[in-house]
Amino acid sequence: METLLLPATTENITAAAQLIQRGEVVGFPTETVYGLGADGMNAEAVQKIFAAKERPADNPLILHIAEREELSAIVKEVTPVALALTRAFWPGPLTVLLPAKPHIPQAVHPGLDTVTVRMPSHPIANVLIRLAGCPLAAPSANRSGRPSPTCAKDVMADMEGRIPMILDGGVCGVGVESTVVDCTGSVPKILRPGGVTPEMIESVWGNVEVDETALTPLAEGAVAASPGMRHRHYAPKARLLVVEGPLEPQLKRMAARYDEEAAKGGVPVLVLAKSWIPCMGRRRCLPWGDVGDSAAMAESLFSLLREIDHIHATLGICQGIEPHGLGLAVMNRLLRAAAHNVEYV
Repeated sequence: METLLLPATTENITAAAQLIQRGEVVGFPTETVYGLGADGMNAEAVQKIFAAKERPADNPLILHIAEREELSAIVKEVTPVALALTRAFWPGPLTVLLPAKPHIPQAVHPGLDTVTVRMPSHPIANVLIRLAGCPLAAPSANRSGRPSPTCAKDVMADMEGRIPMILDGGVCGVGVESTVVDCTGSVPKILRPGGVTPEMIESVWGNVEVDETALTPLAEGAVAASPGMRHRHYAPKARLLVVEGPLEPQLKRMAARYDEEAAKGGVPVLVLAKSWIPCMGRRRCLPWGDVGDSAAMAESLFSLLREIDHIHATLGICQGIEPHGLGLAVMNRLLRAAAHNVEYV
């Protein structure tokens, strides 16, 4: 299959929508990461997403809509929690989990009676959904387990020959996937941290819970209610190590692990806040935002994880950050990319 990488002109967005109507899969930009979209009401089309990504069959997908009113056609009930949060954060990087109506294909929410839905704010995504005339089932547009793509060339690197078209809409702004919130109860519960932080939700609803799996692995045999919970995600081919703790011992441990890997003939690289790079001497470093700038860290995280492979590193040694605000989403992705390989100092 030939994969066309095209600028997101009106003509090309229309052509992409027509492909979706014919049951095909296309890559497209959102404000979070690039998505891999198909008609969410067409089970055969949804299965093509799983095939293109080599995605585990038990990993649910998010349905993307262009109008708030479309939510009631997908879910049995729009709960008070869901109503308040969607009013506050749609369109934007918020996904709500609610009971699914019976007509939603099981391929979208395998083994679950709930479904996840969001309304992206990216204008290209919004126009594409409108023209396609259906909710788009759309996970991130990467091969399963790889870092999510935040630019079209990274989608091409993973999807060339697997899908017919990728729309190039530039670099994504948020850089990590949407926040998935269980809205079935009276208290919103974050299943996957993202661009809408716990503090932002708290400002709307008054209280919020964060699932323990945000920073720990899902228990063996447990069911993943949301994308991004069960399987190892976001990972480069190289091994990753996350070092957490007070700054001075953290930097010393990172340097020591670098030297150990280099002494074994490996190719290590340090990923840390750019202001601390001078402390690392001649060791190879990738700059990761600056101290306390979790927004910049989120935006650059996945491109850094891909860069680790571009330089053929064998070990990426990453500086852990405080899991507050957007930092929670950053650490969620980083820990899953590292398969929870963490050292505390």
